[in-house]
Amino acid sequence: MIEIVSKPIDEKAILDSVKTKRSGAAVLFVGSTRQFTDSKETVRLNYDCYEEMAIKVLGDLRDQAMKRWPLNGCSITHRVGVVEVGQASIAVAVSSPHRVESFQAVSWLMDRVKEQVPVWKQENWADGSQEWVHPGVTQGSGRIVSSREQ
Repeated sequence: MIEIVSKPIDEKAILDSVKTKRSGAAVLFVGSTRQFTDSKETVRLNYDCYEEMAIKVLGDLRDQAMKRWPLNGCSITHRVGVVEVGQASIAVAVSSPHRVESFQAVSWLMDRVKEQVPVWKQENWADGSQEWVHPGVTQGSGRIVSSREQ
């Protein structure tokens, strides 16, 4: 299952989608909005993407992971829109005969998702400022000034 959703992610459904009788391991990674990044307090994140391309790249990454490890299942779901503190923005689940392959695959997939998938994150801080973050862009270089700062 590869999907971009605008509603809360159903983590159990994603994990269930990769489980098989051939699998001795299933690993679910859930990336959530954290309250603090360094010393700045986050109030929410906004995600946007180029959906058609994001789905294609996510599918390509899934296919690469399936070839690289003996996976029985692989699902990736990314959320777009407003993601409040504590809510999931991404879930990656894989299953394999043994745990090592599942852990390696999930870690590899998350690294590639952050590097390659056209998803942009806007951090909204408690002080009213905002900042867009994009893979490959240094923190602070994509800053957008909010109306409160103008």
